Amino acid sequence: MPDRSRIEAVQTERLGALLDELRAGNAFYRERLGKAGLGSGPVTLAAFSAQMPFTSKMDLVWDREEFPPYGSNLTYPFERYSRYCQSSGTTRGPLPSLDTAESWAAMLDCWDRVYEAAGVAPPDKIFFAFSFGPFLGFWTAFESATRRGNLSIPGGGLSSKARLQAMVAHEVEVLCCTPTYAMRLGELFASHHNDETAAYRLSKIIVAGEPGGSIPEVRERLSELWKGARIFDHHGMTETGPVTYEHPEKPLSLCVIEEAYYAEIIDRETHREVAPGQRGELVLTTLTRTASPLLRYRTGDLVEKTFFKAPGGDEPIFCLEGGVLGRVDEMVVIRGVNVYPTAVEKIIRGFPEVIEFQVIQTTRQSMAELEVSIEADGKARPDLAERVQRELADAFTLRIPVRVVEEGSLPRFEFKSKRWVKQ
Repeated sequence: MPDRSRIEAVQTERLGALLDELRAGNAFYRERLGKAGLGSGPVTLAAFSAQMPFTSKMDLVWDREEFPPYGSNLTYPFERYSRYCQSSGTTRGPLPSLDTAESWAAMLDCWDRVYEAAGVAPPDKIFFAFSFGPFLGFWTAFESATRRGNLSIPGGGLSSKARLQAMVAHEVEVLCCTPTYAMRLGELFASHHNDETAAYRLSKIIVAGEPGGSIPEVRERLSELWKGARIFDHHGMTETGPVTYEHPEKPLSLCVIEEAYYAEIIDRETHREVAPGQRGELVLTTLTRTASPLLRYRTGDLVEKTFFKAPGGDEPIFCLEGGVLGRVDEMVVIRGVNVYPTAVEKIIRGFPEVIEFQVIQTTRQSMAELEVSIEADGKARPDLAERVQRELADAFTLRIPVRVVEEGSLPRFEFKSKRWVKQ
């Protein structure tokens, strides 16, 4: 294993301070820490991983139901909390997330790392193509940018055309949105590329919310649509906050913000830490978001463990090779073959003639089946469906029917895409 003594010392110190806070005031974790033998005293990272049980999303759901409306994972008196957000949640409804001013500022610090890695600094103007609903990522990205001194332009409530017009009118250099929406907006930009877009200055796009930002085929398509703009991936979640950034010297991977998160990647069967180069589920402990923290939270993200030493850096950085590869709960078994939605998208996006696609999952005689619908641009060859079907067959050793549908007939998405439909 690489020598990472400095960052591990920082993480150990911050973990100890966090546990002290939870023992004193957090009803959700106080009893759990005691049962795990962590009820008092200092703790090493290794001991913490060995003794502390995982936290799951259902743990948070049950806690919220037992202690409505916010649950008991609150470290401080309620009057100190000033920020409310919520995750998309489960079938039982969205999960609330409360923060104090201090914990909120800690998450803005994490977004600073994202912007710094992407080379974004004042006086760059940033356009946020989000609806600005109750999801944490929108607000932390926006407020971090304003705190840094960037002119920050919200795009909530605007049509795609109005957003594009605003980006041109304000000569925006940076766009923040999901990969899906960046593609949709880019297609609109390409179709209106004329004298009206002469003031276009976009050079960087920061994407999040979906795995697509680290899929080479998606990035290439986005860069092509946006006249060579550089794509930077990032990921986080409402439950934890902003977690990773893309180092400019390590594209197609995500580096963990380790001063704020203690990350583990576990084998889902043995629950043991995987070796570098292996895949597993990402587990996170928040070190600086103390107001509503999570200890060893099972994110459900499928990732590959690696380390990266930046030029001039002191020690290797914990990285997720290829970004978030998929969700462990999204994998489907098709005639004995494990299929992840991100793997299907990677193949389909390898065909630049495909404008949009949809995967239909059905069950016939107790067996799952897949069908793919694609929209094609006017330059597509007549055999496009056959070529896509052949690539899917080569990748999965499965026959997955592919058909071309009328342009504009498939749904478009502003936030997270829902291209995988179960019937």
